[in-house]
Amino acid sequence: MNTTHSCGTNFKTLLEKAQTNVKELIKTVFTHTNKEHAIVVYDTSCTLSMILSKAYIEAIPHAKAVDFNETKAEDILSLFDGLKEDDLVVLVQSTSFRLDAFRMRVELFKKKIKVLEHPHLSRMAEDEIEHYINALEYEESYFRGLGRRLKDKVDSASTCVLDTGGDLLSYTAGFEPAKLNIGDYTDMVNTGGQFPIGEVFTESKDLCSLNGRMKLFCFGDVSYKINVPEVPITLIIEKGRVVDALNSTPAFDLIMSNIRRDEGNEIWVRELGFGLNRAFAKDRRVADTGSFERMCGVHISLGRKHGIYGKPDFKRRDGRYHVDVFSDTKTLSLDGEIVYEKGKWQV
Repeated sequence: MNTTHSCGTNFKTLLEKAQTNVKELIKTVFTHTNKEHAIVVYDTSCTLSMILSKAYIEAIPHAKAVDFNETKAEDILSLFDGLKEDDLVVLVQSTSFRLDAFRMRVELFKKKIKVLEHPHLSRMAEDEIEHYINALEYEESYFRGLGRRLKDKVDSASTCVLDTGGDLLSYTAGFEPAKLNIGDYTDMVNTGGQFPIGEVFTESKDLCSLNGRMKLFCFGDVSYKINVPEVPITLIIEKGRVVDALNSTPAFDLIMSNIRRDEGNEIWVRELGFGLNRAFAKDRRVADTGSFERMCGVHISLGRKHGIYGKPDFKRRDGRYHVDVFSDTKTLSLDGEIVYEKGKWQV
């Protein structure tokens, strides 16, 4: 595997940091040892995939390393067929690997294989690589302690107020049981998923109870990349739907137009997400929306699609959009208690 790169010394520094972080993930999050088999499927089509590929190959010396672009699909499937329950597969992808009808993570989970996935790495610009690698650092006590404390607060809360600089968004009907993405898979059906991690998420029990305004400083656009408007966009939300967007941009207008076109001329608000990952912030971004979603702060989703929580009037097949938008949060309060302020969780 050729790892030479024009960024020279910086490449070496980033690689060393990545090796440290992924070793901890393998050990603490996945409890993987050399008693189990492991496969690292990778490509080297972008700088970040080059760094992470080498980091995982060195962190798991007994793993079978497979260059996706140099290996036949049937050979990769044959390797997967030889795995047993609790073995590990790491997927390091500049885009997203496809093996015809074989949906990698889904099919591997069916076999009780542990999966550690890094998709869409080519979306990250060179100056974002360090942020991404820093976000892989696993602080067990922070993620698991804060995550569980925040879940307890959310599960018992009746109200929530999100303050984005004088614009208030109010939840008044309590919340669905919060879900955790904190690197602890105890009692969960599957072990693993997309990394970096760090999130607690929920949604209102009654979607129509959500009213007010929210400023957003960025959003996921139609290319699934973070879009940062020059001026924060202010969403006006009534009975759980976005009815207007002040200071909107053509890119955000396109998002709203697509949702209205395909989802009954309404833009519902569903997920309320609390990101925990301190490597990501308003001024420390990465382009991939699915990665930046873990940012230490608050985001909501626009569109009907949210497969985790069922609602009586929402059929799964009717939901086509789940667009993450990121709150320009000053404070967030649960039952009158401030739990987020000055860019930090206060739980």
